[in-house]
Amino acid sequence: MVQAVGKSIPRKETWEKVTGTTKYINDMTRPDLLHAAITVSPHAHATIKSIDLSQAIEIPGVKAVITGKYYPILTGSPLEDRPPLAIDKVRYYGEPVALVIAEQAHIAEMAVLQIKVEYELLPSVLSPSAAYQKDAPLVHEDLASYKQHEEKVYPVPGTNIANRTKIRKGNMQEGWRNCAYTTEVHVTLPQADHAAIEMRCSMAEILPDGNVIIHSTSQSPFVIRRALSASFHIPLHKVIVHTPLVGGSFGGKSAIQMEYLAFLASRAVNGRAVKLVNTRENDMISSPVHIGLDARIKLGCNHEGRLMAADILHLYDGGAYSDRGAVMSRSGAVDCTGPYRIDNVHCDSLCMYTNHPYSTSFRGFGHPELTFTIERAMDLLASRVGMDPLEFRFHNAIGPGDTAPTQTPLNRSNLGNLPMCIAELKSLVHWDDRPLREVNGHLIKAIGVCCFWKTSNTPTDAGAGAVILFNADGSVNLLCGAVEIGQGTRTALTQLLAERLRMDVQRIHISMEVHTETDPQHWKTVASRSTFLVGNAVLLAADDAIEQLKNIASIVVGCLPADLDVGNGKVYFKNHPETWIAIDKIANGYKFPNGNTIGGQIIGRGSYTMRNLTPLDPETGKGNPGPEWTVGAQAVEVELNTRDYTYKIVKAATVIDAGKVINPEMARSQITGAMSMGLSYASREAFQFDDKGNILNPQFRTYKLLRYGEQPEYCIEFVETPFLEAPYGLRGIGEHGLIGMPAALGNSLATAAGVELNHLPLTPEMIWRTIHDPV
Repeated sequence: MVQAVGKSIPRKETWEKVTGTTKYINDMTRPDLLHAAITVSPHAHATIKSIDLSQAIEIPGVKAVITGKYYPILTGSPLEDRPPLAIDKVRYYGEPVALVIAEQAHIAEMAVLQIKVEYELLPSVLSPSAAYQKDAPLVHEDLASYKQHEEKVYPVPGTNIANRTKIRKGNMQEGWRNCAYTTEVHVTLPQADHAAIEMRCSMAEILPDGNVIIHSTSQSPFVIRRALSASFHIPLHKVIVHTPLVGGSFGGKSAIQMEYLAFLASRAVNGRAVKLVNTRENDMISSPVHIGLDARIKLGCNHEGRLMAADILHLYDGGAYSDRGAVMSRSGAVDCTGPYRIDNVHCDSLCMYTNHPYSTSFRGFGHPELTFTIERAMDLLASRVGMDPLEFRFHNAIGPGDTAPTQTPLNRSNLGNLPMCIAELKSLVHWDDRPLREVNGHLIKAIGVCCFWKTSNTPTDAGAGAVILFNADGSVNLLCGAVEIGQGTRTALTQLLAERLRMDVQRIHISMEVHTETDPQHWKTVASRSTFLVGNAVLLAADDAIEQLKNIASIVVGCLPADLDVGNGKVYFKNHPETWIAIDKIANGYKFPNGNTIGGQIIGRGSYTMRNLTPLDPETGKGNPGPEWTVGAQAVEVELNTRDYTYKIVKAATVIDAGKVINPEMARSQITGAMSMGLSYASREAFQFDDKGNILNPQFRTYKLLRYGEQPEYCIEFVETPFLEAPYGLRGIGEHGLIGMPAALGNSLATAAGVELNHLPLTPEMIWRTIHDPV
């Protein structure tokens, strides 16, 4: 029989991409298309005194200019706290203030420059720690009045706290009493950019029959549909969203921003089609960004090096609006201990409003930040105890029979095998054959390690559907709502289907576009959940189709359906596989010699929804936040030059428990890309703000990314401990290669430099200042 799972088949969209025929949203055009551009705020916090549109509207080719007063609503999830265009005041540098619609993009851009806005500056809150102070200026004075959506969050009116998640596990007094060693660490991680190649883009049109057609580069087409329906009171079935291939995202295109603006633009010109494309600068400062964190942790262990207690405060920099930042702060609480057994935990994880750009999902969803916090403390505590840092982690690795910070019982299926990952990493980097620190004149080589874990923090009702259509020749079309953002999900789904149907994967076709009118609903393509959610739906749809094939074939060959099986393009007798009927004879019904026909087109249907998830108790954090954890261990080797504190990243290694690797080559590529992103973020990426909250590096000339020649050697290995609820035992791995890279790099450089490096990005200047100018 044909085997598809575990094979490195080429991705389904490869031909389109390498030949340059792929069509992205910004490739779409038509003769009557209008173009939009936005005016953004030059201030981080200010009252809007007046807006003069007169000069802009007089420019030939300008069709309309609108402001927040045109349609004054609040949007957002889980809190409705953000107007599509600022109303009354601006809360971050780059916030959209006005929208121009014109015949040509350059005309719209020219008109934007003619809009005159008068501001009155307000005191700004420019860090989560500053926002946490009792006398801090309020970013949102009306926090108490904001409507909440289904995802429960706990804002604190009269403060800048958009959400507080509490973890209360065990007995803290007893935990500290049993500690022989403790350490306290303060870390900071900056806001940064997603830096996807394709800028955010959306096109909207309102048809005469009331249908709203949205084309968007998005991870969340079905969420767009619901959000526009709710915000603008449009029947759900009249909002139709198209999402083709997306040119990279990393979480940044899960937020809904451009779609609101494009819809308002179309509405302002009587429903004509309007396209809104971010400039690179607006994509960096106006659209949502990668979250920051200011955190403090106290960690303790006994004489034997067993962790006893952890007290953690996370202050996430959610920026001006809550968006996904509020949920990310909850995620930061759920997994706050890292993958270690700690029976006594006190954690407050807060999403803080600041006058920074607002934050949304970023690869890892709050976990690179929490992992940096716990792993810096783990290295320090291991040193205090006098234990090898990797052995210290092995000694405390969480395992079956333990509980998560949320008191969720853990077993081999939902947890995987962290000790095996650590053991594999130890071998992969030759840990026992070398010192942690090697000095050769002014060059110092060092290696740092970390462990990570992540559960998905999805809504308890997150789900997906799938439909498979059999063609007359026995080939199959697969319909589903998972968005292809470069991660290869739609290829992996065809492999799952091919494995279940035991057919050649090349005979399965899947379109790269998601269309909400024809594709089954999928929650959204985030959280490393798509292959799990849609994959389960695909297998159920395959089982439905198999049952139909066997029922028709049983009539044709005169036996019970239970006597038959399906594979290799045939329905055959289980006990006599040499006796069979070809699927193409029955895929669209079977015609007997006398002309009578039974059956019809085989259409398999399946749907799957998360199981056994529960909300967190607001006082203790007890609950079941996700179906399973993906665990792993990582290492980074560096060479530090003590003359100027520049350094070279020599090697980066990851061992991850993938449950079951569906496509090995694709999995390695995905993890390599994630590791590179993590190293880039840790070593240099950060928004630079002045003392007024203005971003000083809003372009790639000044916002630095890891370049091709700076990439280290990447080493990746897999452990496979099946997750029993997932298709063929797989676990989500799309984000996980990134999670521990900042921590492993920080630990390696701290070892090399001989000082504690607790603040990202880890630039040569930051290392020099820590050594020579620590104040």
